[in-house]
Amino acid sequence: MPYSHHTRFENMYPAILVFCALLALTGVLLDTPQAILSGLKTIVMSEDALITDYVRIAGLGAALVNSALVTLVSAVILHLSKEPLNGFTMVVIGLMSGFSLFGKNIVNIWPIIFGTYLYSRVRKDYFGKYVTVALMSTALSPVISYIGLDNGWGSPILSVLAGVTIGFIMPPLSAYTYKIQNGMNLYNVGFACGLVATLLVPLMTSLGADPTTYYRWATGYNHIFAPLLTGLCLIMIVGGLFFCGKPYWAVWAGYRRLLHTTGRAPSDYLRMFGFPPVLVNTGINGLIGMTFILITGGDLNGPTVGGILTIMGFSAFGKHARNIIPVMAGVALGSVVMHWTISNSAVQLACLFCTTLAPISGYFGWPYGVLAGFLHSSLVLSVGSPVSGLNLYNNGFSGGLLAIILYPLIIDIVRHRKLELQDEDYFDIMSHEEPQTPLDNEMVEPEIEPEEFHAEHH
Repeated sequence: MPYSHHTRFENMYPAILVFCALLALTGVLLDTPQAILSGLKTIVMSEDALITDYVRIAGLGAALVNSALVTLVSAVILHLSKEPLNGFTMVVIGLMSGFSLFGKNIVNIWPIIFGTYLYSRVRKDYFGKYVTVALMSTALSPVISYIGLDNGWGSPILSVLAGVTIGFIMPPLSAYTYKIQNGMNLYNVGFACGLVATLLVPLMTSLGADPTTYYRWATGYNHIFAPLLTGLCLIMIVGGLFFCGKPYWAVWAGYRRLLHTTGRAPSDYLRMFGFPPVLVNTGINGLIGMTFILITGGDLNGPTVGGILTIMGFSAFGKHARNIIPVMAGVALGSVVMHWTISNSAVQLACLFCTTLAPISGYFGWPYGVLAGFLHSSLVLSVGSPVSGLNLYNNGFSGGLLAIILYPLIIDIVRHRKLELQDEDYFDIMSHEEPQTPLDNEMVEPEIEPEEFHAEHH
């Protein structure tokens, strides 16, 4: 039975609409209508494999308008599905708006979404239970674009069938992968998509396809994106502190409590701490991500801004300053001792998306976060090759592999404890909006005694 439209966070939809309007307005102000329409056509007709920066191939205006359209469509789908609004809603909005700057467009997302809808019909369940998985599974949208547009192989009908199949199998697969990662990889659907792509791309190649990765990377936009992102982050911080109906000191106290959580999934900060501290956390994390790119000599463009928006989205579901900085530092450390530089485009993305492993830092301590980021910086540069850039959440796949390896090793060798897989239901976690206390969310290892638990969390 679907949930009611009325939720604790019903004001989130107007805020999302304002965000979409700001994206579209900025795009219109930065380019001409003719250039935007031409750019949107270029985006739709692109194969979209990593790295396809829409700012580079279509222009800044078209990229922002595409992001606005995809985000608006996502919000409408969430609303029509009667999905309860919670922290994961912000995750979905951050992902859809960010990745629609480099891979997702207003056309290639539909077959996968319909496939998941079909899965809900077959299961005789309501679509709202799976809608977030449907939207996040559009990480494989480049598969639809490649099959539908590639010269000499594939067809639009085949691309739709492939997308529907992907959308249909993603709910059960993502529910399973969620359990085996023990909440240590926040980009769970990215890991599931990576598994699908690892099977799908060789199959396509055997049938005559030849998917290839791309390097379409825009430069020279720091002077535009830096003020825009800074303004957005400051609005969130100031709005959370002073314009949400709570004293600023109470909001700041809530944010400080948030910083002491591990971030291990599921960590719905919106349900745990309320909207004001989450807004502050979102703004601060966005500034951290942007600063990291700028001080390392990186570029603010479609992919990196998409990465920053992703961090901001997950600021409502597991990420905060204390657990993301060590992992990002691990990537920076890798650039010192390995045969690549931190200014490399793929490494810049790794600097941002490595924060999928933030729970390792929060749960086991910052040295393990640095280790996770260090290992991730190399692994992510290799795992994308077998799937030819057709999985947009490539860092989620890398993060999942590391989570599966590191978690049992740390638990058994360092903690000397018995490994147990978590048994939380993946869909139930994302289908509620009632308040949740921080301690309800902290998934403590069964061997920890109450006194030790109290010491660790207070």
